[in-house]
Amino acid sequence: MSGRRPGAGFLKTALLVAMLAGCGAGRSNERALDSYTAEEIYKKGELELETSKKPKDALVYFQEVERLYPYTEYAKRALIMQAYAHHRAKEYPEARDAAQRYLDFYPGDEDAPYALYLMALSYYDQIDDVGRDQGITFQALQGMRDVIETYPDSEYARSAMLKFDLAFDQLAAKEMEVGRYYLKQRHYTAAINRFRVVVQDFQTTTHTAEALHRLVECYLALGLTDEAQTAGAILGYNYQSSPFYDDTFRLLKGKGLSPEAKGEGWLRTIYRQMVKGEWL
Repeated sequence: MSGRRPGAGFLKTALLVAMLAGCGAGRSNERALDSYTAEEIYKKGELELETSKKPKDALVYFQEVERLYPYTEYAKRALIMQAYAHHRAKEYPEARDAAQRYLDFYPGDEDAPYALYLMALSYYDQIDDVGRDQGITFQALQGMRDVIETYPDSEYARSAMLKFDLAFDQLAAKEMEVGRYYLKQRHYTAAINRFRVVVQDFQTTTHTAEALHRLVECYLALGLTDEAQTAGAILGYNYQSSPFYDDTFRLLKGKGLSPEAKGEGWLRTIYRQMVKGEWL
């Protein structure tokens, strides 16, 4: 997963490369950085970021621009580029710190949306497989929501929406993983609690159909046929083309049952909401 680099004003050209070469880049007798202008140091940082395999190598230039020429336009640019370079180097806390400083100093600047997006991305790019703790995923969700709500018309809002959906799906996947483990261990009540979270809180994810099928398995194992049939009815109404519905139908039929809403439990409420549109 990777983020976008800032747009206007940040791209290097072939002319820039030639100019920097003339300044003595890479020579043993290169002048001290404080003898260069803010623009020259900044462009050295950009060149280093483009050509080096180590994004951290560019940081010294951007940091020096900010130190030597504070409150200048290039100091402002250098700060957002510090955040970008840290992120490229996978130094996510440092990337967030630099992005937050940018937002503190320049909240109304044109690159403020990017700074906020980069903060969210620094959490999102740390999301690992579903077997890991999902605290980072919650932070990524909050960060992406901040981008969407604060800058809905920005170029980053669309990317934030996509990543929000993917992170949301990640949380549902975690609940499913734990639920399957409990089901395999025949801890049916514990498994039901996990699958219920998916059905109630993560209905828009790709895991809802399987969660309903697993609920049918759990409830049948506990002898709770009304709940099993209701879960099957919801599954059949919303996901009839899913292979999980075929499995559920055979499972219920084998017990002399059919998918239909019965009883007055939490699943019956879900059935009214999903199927009949009675949002109570």
